[in-house]
Amino acid sequence: MQAFITFTLILFVHGDIFMTNPRGSNNRLNEKSNNRANANRLFDSQNNNKGGYNVGDRFAEEAGNDPAKQYQIQYYESGPQLEESSKLIIEWANQHGCGSKNRKSKCNIVIQYMCMNNGTDANYPKTQSGTVEEQKKRTDYMRDGVSTNKQDYSRPLQRLKKETEALYKERMTENRNKHVRFDYGLHESLIWYDMCRYREANPRLFRADQQLNIDSVGYVPSHKTRQNANGNRRGFECPEERDYYPYWQPTLQGNYDKDSQRTAWLDAAYLGLGCNGILKNSFNTKDKYRCVLNKYRDYGRSITKDACELEGGNWVKFTSYLEVLDDITNKDDCEAKNKATPRNTIIWAPLRSDSTDSKCIVKAPRAACGTIPFTRVNHLGNSFLHANNASRFEWDIPHFPSGSAKRCVVRVRYNITTMDYDPSQTSSDQNG
Repeated sequence: MQAFITFTLILFVHGDIFMTNPRGSNNRLNEKSNNRANANRLFDSQNNNKGGYNVGDRFAEEAGNDPAKQYQIQYYESGPQLEESSKLIIEWANQHGCGSKNRKSKCNIVIQYMCMNNGTDANYPKTQSGTVEEQKKRTDYMRDGVSTNKQDYSRPLQRLKKETEALYKERMTENRNKHVRFDYGLHESLIWYDMCRYREANPRLFRADQQLNIDSVGYVPSHKTRQNANGNRRGFECPEERDYYPYWQPTLQGNYDKDSQRTAWLDAAYLGLGCNGILKNSFNTKDKYRCVLNKYRDYGRSITKDACELEGGNWVKFTSYLEVLDDITNKDDCEAKNKATPRNTIIWAPLRSDSTDSKCIVKAPRAACGTIPFTRVNHLGNSFLHANNASRFEWDIPHFPSGSAKRCVVRVRYNITTMDYDPSQTSSDQNG
């Protein structure tokens, strides 16, 4: 049978690519103009200002400042049995062409999603109240918002070693109460971006001849990359995670929260050469590590085990999840749920290696491999792979065994390089 659980999408695309189904935002919200108002509102789209779709109105009148009157696209999730697939055709047009017959560039397409419990209108942040509940909603609940302004952020102004626990708490309280607005849009969480600002940039990533300058924390953090050398911020996305795939750290947006069930960035598909080898490093199926400190701020700068231990932290392994079935409290019931749900892999295990608290974890499905559609440069039309249709991928929407409706963000990433660099032979050894 089909599972009639809604799957609400908030949509966007990355870099010279236009998602046409479902309707990609390109950072638009409710503009009454040809051009979008804010190209940096939620993410770095690097697209033409005239691209993208507004959030729809749910009723005949304009939504205005009431998010409950916005129309969110909804889909049925897949059922628990393998033959009960709910298909979503994702279509796009990419500016600079793609595919094996394109002699001017090499590229791949990555389709990803991030979900949380949808809740009800009561879960949507509505005030700047200083209560813990409202702070949590403002800084974590994924939403389009009702303003085209970008979330503000107070960064660490002193070198990391000088930001004491008290100063960190003061700064993050200011962020939660003042800078993160209930009426502005939010995809990634506040904590995710703050981790990015603290974490050291990975020197083993390709930067060409780009020299990244030391930041106020006293080193080069991961919000600076070859393509974002000045450290500009777009929403709360982490530039290093955005620019390099697959990312080498867990993409969880903070510690596990059983109420929101917010996931990491999960992979739906990789379209391009070498897919099987690349997806071996997908967080869907490969556990990843980060440095955990035994402090109020439990994240630091270190990106290796040895450096983490010198920092006084633990090198902790994290597993990804589609959701966690907290109502199942023992291994036998969890294994029975796994047998009854062939579409999913459900395991009884801790979410992280520094915990002995096992949970019934629904693993994210393995991402699909696919052929990159061939399109001409500057065409923005149909692909040769899909006759009379735009470039597309048919995605099996996941099954969520909890039965809870989900709110999800889907993104399409267009990674492209000229023939000057062979991606399979280019590494940090070629950095200038």
